[in-house]
Amino acid sequence: MKILNLLVGGPIDLWPDTLKAGQIKGEWIGIDRGNLHLIRMGIDPIVAIGDFDSLKPQELQLVRDHIPDIRQSIPEKDDTDTQLGLKVAIEEHQADRLDIYGATGGRLDHFLANLWMVLEPRFKKYAPKIRMIDRQNTITFFLPGEYEINKEPDKKYLAFVALTPMDHLTLFDEKYKLNDYQVKRPISLASNEFVGQTARFKFASGMMCVIQSRDVDRFS
Repeated sequence: MKILNLLVGGPIDLWPDTLKAGQIKGEWIGIDRGNLHLIRMGIDPIVAIGDFDSLKPQELQLVRDHIPDIRQSIPEKDDTDTQLGLKVAIEEHQADRLDIYGATGGRLDHFLANLWMVLEPRFKKYAPKIRMIDRQNTITFFLPGEYEINKEPDKKYLAFVALTPMDHLTLFDEKYKLNDYQVKRPISLASNEFVGQTARFKFASGMMCVIQSRDVDRFS
């Protein structure tokens, strides 16, 4: 499986430990300030994307020194930097999975733009390839069908988040089950849990994301 990683410029303290330790394998696309973070970890992205308005002149020069392929946009644009990065990842790189880091923290308007971009027609069919990952959460996206997912060892909670109205949602074997449920509006069916190591569900129309999450011990 070919995995392509994208790093957005979200807060470092929300990164998973594997990213902080530089243990994530595969090539990287850097998005705006994410490029600087990668370079400082000794990773040169295959392409740098963004308007780079979050970088100081000397930081931008460092990016230019390390990355030959730079796609710089103007700040006044229709697409966000993350949308531009996802567009390049899809159109120019044939990856089986796209893992996006740094996309969930910081400004809420940025997070919502990142979460909802999979609803755009140009991205929708690729949504099942996309994951958004941070310290506490893994977000995956699903189109209509029947699925079985595996529990991540460090996660406790399971949320089924309807991004649109959905028909005939069934949760077969989770702690809190549903049978042929009609979802009339976007909603987060939160704080469900795995019973075993897998969970099965299906739905007939709409689009959903599934979030595996954990609490963080604030006193550790």
